[in-house]
Amino acid sequence: MREAPAVLYFGNDWYAENRTSSHHIARWLAKRYRVYYLECPGLRVPKGEGRDLGKVGSKLLKFLKGATPTPEGLKVRTLLQVPLHRFGAVRWVNRVVMTLTVRWLMWREGIDRPIVWFLVPHVAPLLGRLGERLSVYYCIDDYAALPDVDPVAVRALDDDLTRRADLVFVASETLLDTRRQLNPRTYLSPHGVDLEHFGRALDPGLPVPEDLRELPRPIVGFFGLIERWIDLDLVAFLAERRPAWSFVMLGRVAVPAGDVPRHSNLHFLGKRRYESLPAYGRQFDAAIIPYRLTQQVLHANPIKLREYLAMGRPVVAVSTPEIDKYADVVAIARSPEEFLARLDEALQAGSSAAEVEKRLARVSGESWGARLEKVIELVDRRLLERSAP
Repeated sequence: MREAPAVLYFGNDWYAENRTSSHHIARWLAKRYRVYYLECPGLRVPKGEGRDLGKVGSKLLKFLKGATPTPEGLKVRTLLQVPLHRFGAVRWVNRVVMTLTVRWLMWREGIDRPIVWFLVPHVAPLLGRLGERLSVYYCIDDYAALPDVDPVAVRALDDDLTRRADLVFVASETLLDTRRQLNPRTYLSPHGVDLEHFGRALDPGLPVPEDLRELPRPIVGFFGLIERWIDLDLVAFLAERRPAWSFVMLGRVAVPAGDVPRHSNLHFLGKRRYESLPAYGRQFDAAIIPYRLTQQVLHANPIKLREYLAMGRPVVAVSTPEIDKYADVVAIARSPEEFLARLDEALQAGSSAAEVEKRLARVSGESWGARLEKVIELVDRRLLERSAP
């Protein structure tokens, strides 16, 4: 039997608090390929805070440790970069260090002519230096619009990787046109959802999380990283206008403490394990997506939207191009007042069995497996084209 091809997969932090598309895709690929997940810190400039400095130390230790097997059947290896991408000398040092690190890994693991699969743009200099048989860029964000990055340098890296990759996949239609202008082999591949995992929220026997048991009903919930793209002013407005309701925000708070609103009915519970999210979601009388309409958000394709629907929860969200596609099952608002009105309506209506079934049916064909089978069809086709005489 021929050994499965090796995939060198360049993604974000494998041990990050949130389970992102980078993790879901790598886990799925590991079912059919030998996947080496290369963590790529260094997209954004560290702030010099305790948490960032701690992460630098942690990444250095992991870098020295080498490739580590995981229960999912892949191996994780940490790369090192200096996140000062605007400076040519720094980019040169980064390229040399990364290339030597990956080539050493390939030698140790007996990897020859791998598929290289990029989820982040700042490792673009590696493309073409690893003897790859095929390169894939799976672009899930407008990376230059992310907080704390050098937008000019990151845009240049993003564009360079897009132009030179054999195949490019984008998660939203708003990214499709701009990326296709740089590379005609660009395809739309929206995010998927872990239907089995989030479907556990429908189990009436699922225990109520301890920190939700005493909260007054209704519970309005959110889970995800609480970064600058979350509209905390909107969340505060909702909490002020409905003081008898409980607003639960799950996830690491990545904004300054002074920017976090304080209300007795607004509960920031911190990060929770991915495995526990269905138990929390089951207790949400409604789930919300309170984004600020930043450049990044307007290009985003939120995974949590599908996760909420896979749990059968009513969803109220701001209007973005990708969210608007779900207007048949999501209440969409274009102002704080309208958001509150849609939330009122959702909670007053409750969730009938028919409405729950409609939400589940809406995402039933959007599993990660269904999404990625289509991606692999294109990858296999391109491999055949390149191997043809």
